[in-house]
Amino acid sequence: MVMGPAGAGKSTFCASLITHLQLNRRSCYYVNLDPAAETFEHQPDLDIKDLISLEDVMEELKLGPNGGLIYCFDFLLENLNWLEEGLNTVTEEYLIIFDMPGQIELYTHIPLVPTLVNFLKKPGSLDIRLCAAYLLESTFVVDRAKYFAGSLSAMSAMLMLGLPHLNILSKMDLVKDSIRKKDFKKFLVPDATLLEDDPADIAARKAGINVDAPVDDPMNKDAMLSGASFKRLNTAVAHLMDQFSMVNFHKLDCTDEDSLASILSYIDDCVQWAEAQEPRELADEEYEEEGDE
Repeated sequence: MVMGPAGAGKSTFCASLITHLQLNRRSCYYVNLDPAAETFEHQPDLDIKDLISLEDVMEELKLGPNGGLIYCFDFLLENLNWLEEGLNTVTEEYLIIFDMPGQIELYTHIPLVPTLVNFLKKPGSLDIRLCAAYLLESTFVVDRAKYFAGSLSAMSAMLMLGLPHLNILSKMDLVKDSIRKKDFKKFLVPDATLLEDDPADIAARKAGINVDAPVDDPMNKDAMLSGASFKRLNTAVAHLMDQFSMVNFHKLDCTDEDSLASILSYIDDCVQWAEAQEPRELADEEYEEEGDE
């Protein structure tokens, strides 16, 4: 199940993974469960839009995008026989790829996706061995607040779904020219010490701004998002991540076949696709900058 916030690259990852599987002569079955999706690089084998679409819900029920998505998933859960009929003929050699919507509430605190997960893995019915792949944009590491908020949402999804879980920093190709790859390694495990060298705080201090000062005007949004209370909140979230010590990330560059192969090996291990296969780690030297040796 490929999930994560909007814009994290879920559909791009699904398309790249399908292409990679086809090139390696592996069978896959693509299920789109995003009722708002419009274009696909690979046509889904099963598409929720054949059952219900977000556009129709918003038009007929006068709901917004978020309310419409929740309604669509409620409708899906009321019509699980549609999903069961579509998946009943899929044999074990197929890797089923579920492309999920980008509304994180579905994974973090509304029990819709957990209900779907329980149905899919229920013994005696479909009995699908599931793995959750939770994507976050690698560009989040530039903003420490976004990085820890994203990490917290990933941990919440892990606790809600109760599945073998891969957390993935996607779009690595977008940050390779702005962050040295060997420096990026420290973001693979959320650590409270990352707040100590927050570029935003460093830049503010250089400009003579006291980032530890309390905010006088609570209506000043910019001040609230840079003041002492916001910093304490981020610190509390970071220490929470440290305390649970559940989240770590894998790197993903959809333009790199080796990166895709590494992620696929972890997915295969989670769903027990091949018992003798071990997850494939990319060698450290593949992440070193030229001239650093």
